[in-house]
Amino acid sequence: MYKRILSIQDISCVGQCSLTVALPILSAAGLETAILPSAVLSNHTGGFSGWTFTDLTEDMPKIRERWETEKIEFEAVYTGYLGSAKQIDYVKDIVKSRLVKGGKFIADPAMADNGKLYPGFDEAFVNEMKKLCFSADIILPNVTEAALLTDTEYKETYDKSYTDELTDKLLKSGAKTIIFTGISYKPETTGVLVVENGNQQYYEHKKIAGGCHGTGDVYASAFVGALENDFSAFESARIAADYTVECIEKTQCDSSHWYGVKFETAIPSFIKALKLS
Repeated sequence: MYKRILSIQDISCVGQCSLTVALPILSAAGLETAILPSAVLSNHTGGFSGWTFTDLTEDMPKIRERWETEKIEFEAVYTGYLGSAKQIDYVKDIVKSRLVKGGKFIADPAMADNGKLYPGFDEAFVNEMKKLCFSADIILPNVTEAALLTDTEYKETYDKSYTDELTDKLLKSGAKTIIFTGISYKPETTGVLVVENGNQQYYEHKKIAGGCHGTGDVYASAFVGALENDFSAFESARIAADYTVECIEKTQCDSSHWYGVKFETAIPSFIKALKLS
């Protein structure tokens, strides 16, 4: 089946994140990829000295209305960075009206990391994001986002009892399948914890010091690409993790490329992992 996927997040024209990552990665996965930009920025906000910002919130319901008129539907909807609680309401309307019966809604909370909310977000936004995530089929929170979604104290250092606590609270709040990213039980490794149908599976891989901008978007896009090629949630998580690590490795030696990862150079490996070539 040739699937049409909708990704809803911002466009940072330069910076290799959000839709400039989602569109090529999902397309490489053999999926027709439609987009709904929440905003347009000249560049992302991490490390640059300034940026332009155009808010597209009020365009979102107008676009949805046109899709309803044209009877355009999607086999999956994948959301990333959303700029306001109002946008979350519009996204919920789009998922309700344009996702085909049996289609998947995948939500990346994309609102916090390292114990802190991203600039511009507050408790009211977190409360709205809770409603969005707990209505989704699959969520991809990091530790900070999971703590916020469950009103739990964030811990920088933790063990399995802490992630079990977060997982239990997410499930009790309504989460279905959880792709818990950046789970690190040892200093030299990190990984992804997949919680599905009451079962937990952990995929551990090496941890690369320093990190890079945009890797969360790369990971989420690759995960959705694999999932919509009929890989299981765990296999999709593994494929996305391996791809993201390779993207970082291909960028590490280039200090001038501090603003993102060279994800394009690793796309052949991603396609091979999906068995598309």
